[in-house]
Amino acid sequence: MKSRIPVILLACGSFNPTTNMHMRLFELARDHLHQTVLPELKLLCGADFLQTFKIPNLWKEEDIKEIVEKFGLVCISRAGSDPSQYIQESDLLTKFQHNIFLVKEWIQNEISATQIRSALCRGQSVKYLIPDSVIAYIAHHNIYTEESERKNEGDFLQPLKLHNTTINPLSD
Repeated sequence: MKSRIPVILLACGSFNPTTNMHMRLFELARDHLHQTVLPELKLLCGADFLQTFKIPNLWKEEDIKEIVEKFGLVCISRAGSDPSQYIQESDLLTKFQHNIFLVKEWIQNEISATQIRSALCRGQSVKYLIPDSVIAYIAHHNIYTEESERKNEGDFLQPLKLHNTTINPLSD
């Protein structure tokens, strides 16, 4: 049996709620990296995530450069997204495209966290779309219901607070 090289994948995105497709990203990336490169640390993302690099004021160019130059990306395909085009439209991504690994997902699964939140708010079942433990957590904490949406309307997410210290993940 071929020995496996440890892989560290850092994922980003809302994962809100975590779907089976989110978990599938890790499997695809791990398999691809074990077959192709000697990984250290890579940022794992869906193809649609690359589009966020060109949203004004969302990313600092120096942060994008540091991610793709120092660490690299493993980008999983998604229907309706063309990561090759996003790379070609960005001078910075084109410069470091050797460090961006595009992985084709052959089994399309268009589970959308946005649609799952909507179904939950309507009281519809999401069984087999997200893990049972996630469904249990959502039910236990009464999130994504019509009542919780109404209660939280207008609220914005705040930076993570740990031991009464505010952490700004974009500047740390």
